[in-house]
Amino acid sequence: MKKNHYSRRSLLKGGAAAVAASAFPAPMIWAQDIKDVVLRQAGTGVSAYNEVAAKVKEDLGFTLEMTALDSDAVTQKVATQPDSYDIADIEYWICKKVWPTGNLQAMDTSKIANYDKIVGIFIDGKLAPDSVIAQGTAPHTVGFTDAVDGKAFAASPTGFMTLIPTIYNADTLGIRPDLIGRPIESWAELLNPEFKGKASILDISSIGIMDAAMVCEAMGEIKYGDKGNMTTDEIDKTMAIFTEAKKAGQFRSFWKSFDESVNLMASGEVVIQSMWSPAIAAVRSKGIACTYQPLKEGYRSWGGGLGLSAGLSGLALDAAYEYINWYLSGWVGGFLMRQGYYSAVPETSKAFMSEDEWGFWYEGKAAAGDILSPQGTVMEKAGATRDGGAFVDRMGKVACWNSVMDENQYMVRKWNEFIAA
Repeated sequence: MKKNHYSRRSLLKGGAAAVAASAFPAPMIWAQDIKDVVLRQAGTGVSAYNEVAAKVKEDLGFTLEMTALDSDAVTQKVATQPDSYDIADIEYWICKKVWPTGNLQAMDTSKIANYDKIVGIFIDGKLAPDSVIAQGTAPHTVGFTDAVDGKAFAASPTGFMTLIPTIYNADTLGIRPDLIGRPIESWAELLNPEFKGKASILDISSIGIMDAAMVCEAMGEIKYGDKGNMTTDEIDKTMAIFTEAKKAGQFRSFWKSFDESVNLMASGEVVIQSMWSPAIAAVRSKGIACTYQPLKEGYRSWGGGLGLSAGLSGLALDAAYEYINWYLSGWVGGFLMRQGYYSAVPETSKAFMSEDEWGFWYEGKAAAGDILSPQGTVMEKAGATRDGGAFVDRMGKVACWNSVMDENQYMVRKWNEFIAA
């Protein structure tokens, strides 16, 4: 983790300002001017780590205050409380909800040092020229606007991004293989009566509905035109299937937070459920078997990025650009990739990971030694391989992205009826 480490302030003090300027194209900010800057970041808990805030203070000299909320709460905050945050650390489907409010400002890509190294998923939607773009709100479809004051999403890349991409992943079901005792190969297993009272799904409507759709389609019950933009009839059929299962006692619980999902799985109360990668990591770090199960129908994916409040200006805005460039320069990417996420700029993250870590997390290779979490606990023993394999194998099998549908209000109402049933 120390590889290629440097402190921006030490470089400046040591007379290496030119090196720092080339690494960070945002306006040069001297330590004495920046030390009193405080940037307030609101986002989901997936990337709100104290270690990141501490590293910002060490490397950049200013203070980053993080507030971690669930997806619905951060959406409401960004959309209705523009003076309560400086940086929005949000997912792209959330951007679709909040960008039209005008509470975020477009970001000039010429100020982003590693823009040309950002993976194609966030630029044109493709990992490779022949890639098929998955259903749902693919990040590139809401990633650009047409001008510095643009209010609409651009159909192709421009010089102005709505969010600067940071992390993403291919999500699937988490299982307790020690308690299930047989192979799990399909999303349909979530509603298998064999797991009655021991299944769970996340209670965040815009994400949960996508998991539900993966299940219903895998069961052969519904063939969706676009799982990420369902018709009211498709929503009704999906919720009817899940409501019937709920009334039959299929679900032990529903969760909204990372900690809830960890506790359900670690306790053994739940053996199969919607999960996020760091939750899997947290269960494994307790010495408990937990698998992020590759499924034949593919993955439900998501991408996140950093957005800037429309009210941010002056020194604080300059500091925000410094922060974004630092974020993409590798240390954070390496830190988060040890949670099982992917960095928007893998090339820089690689410099902050050992060869064994990179091989395990990104290339799908067997670990030569023990694989540690960012906090230093053993997650995987030597010889283990990553669930789902290499980056290209996992992100190349995305079936849908987290989404906001045209019938979003109707969907949310039907989802809430399902939870209350």
